[in-house]
Amino acid sequence: MAKSNNTEAFGFVLEDVPHLSDYIPHLPTYPDPLQDNPSYSVVKQYYVNEDDTIAQQIVVHKNSPRGIHFRRAGPAQKVYFDSEEVHACIVTCGGLCPGLNTVIRELVCGLYHMYGVHKVVGIQGGYRGFYSRNTVPLTPKVVNDIHKRGGTILGTSYGGHDTSRIVDSIQDRGINQVYILGGYGSQKEAALIFEEIRRRGLKVAVVGIPKTIDSDIPVIDKSIGFDTAVEEAQRAINSAHVEAESAENGIGVVKLMGRWSGFIAMYATLASRDVDCCLIPESPFYMEGPGGLLEFIEKRLKEHGHMVIVIAEGAGQELLSNNLSTMNKQDDDASPDKLLQDVGLWLSKKIKDYFAKSSKMAINLKYIDPTYMIRAIPSNASDNVYCTLLAQSAVHGAMAGYTGFTVGPVNGRNCYIPFHLINEGEKRVVITDRMWARLLSSTHQPSFLT
Repeated sequence: MAKSNNTEAFGFVLEDVPHLSDYIPHLPTYPDPLQDNPSYSVVKQYYVNEDDTIAQQIVVHKNSPRGIHFRRAGPAQKVYFDSEEVHACIVTCGGLCPGLNTVIRELVCGLYHMYGVHKVVGIQGGYRGFYSRNTVPLTPKVVNDIHKRGGTILGTSYGGHDTSRIVDSIQDRGINQVYILGGYGSQKEAALIFEEIRRRGLKVAVVGIPKTIDSDIPVIDKSIGFDTAVEEAQRAINSAHVEAESAENGIGVVKLMGRWSGFIAMYATLASRDVDCCLIPESPFYMEGPGGLLEFIEKRLKEHGHMVIVIAEGAGQELLSNNLSTMNKQDDDASPDKLLQDVGLWLSKKIKDYFAKSSKMAINLKYIDPTYMIRAIPSNASDNVYCTLLAQSAVHGAMAGYTGFTVGPVNGRNCYIPFHLINEGEKRVVITDRMWARLLSSTHQPSFLT
């Protein structure tokens, strides 16, 4: 099978992931413990073939190249770790999102029940926990009910990444499987850990699990917690709609998470049917003059008597005053992201000032910001199932000897994706024909101003 950037007939390209045997010769293999586990006897029918791949692009013409493919995730018939010798660790990095505890639970239970691995520890407090804090033992009993809670039982933080010290800690503790739950920045740092481990020739599998509430990680369909976030956003939008509809010339403004990508705002708008205008970072807008947002708001109020606006936190930042505070990094949590101004407050003030100056009509505006409520809640049923499949796919990949990869769904199938593709840049919203059809079928026909 072709490796990354090599092509076979019909333009087939496999973006393969590294394997421990690539840099450690003569590694022994072991039969997959699943085949002797009566609880998982059905798995014998579903071992992943070594040649199984998933296409990144599923819509093609009959004469077009087959394009990029990824290695399919799942249990392998031979594994590269003796279960009794496995010492795994789990770490959560960056901001919160629903589903973190579910992934932790399913990693522990998957290792324990599927492969008989009994040495699993949690790294407390993010990357810096590797060298500044003690580990916490994780067993199925310890993690049994944690999926019912929001946040992460391991704690998390931004920053604290010191590649050499982290790998020193991994080596000193005898850890040979590392599971990293993190977003765009954390996956970049996971790649550095993998490279250092490979340079030292250590038999350590490094696996990333995509965690960002914005769902802006490239290649994969979505990240954990996204479905829960959209569902919770509905509560805020519904409240804004009730407030707006109950007042004369009522306006409800809801700010949702989405620094560089407007997936939560977009999908919440599609789902709610009560939104009149959705503003996302991918679609610039302007306030004043013909075709501007203020003119659109006035027109909508005259037509319906009320309206709801949803805005992603990263939308319209170029319109705000570009003072020093917007460029400073978040000193309180060492986040690598720039501190954005509150575009929701700014937008609400601009709308109020416009109608106050024009004296055309009195408005009643309510501003709702559910940002941290959305990311701190437990995951819903859909995300719990997704987190379970993702965690088990990660365990299968590590036991099969793969390393330096992120696990995630591509066109509905879990795959092993090399770190370098995950780290190429954020994914952006693309409004498809199907999305437009749903928008136009809405009673409110929400607008995406450009």
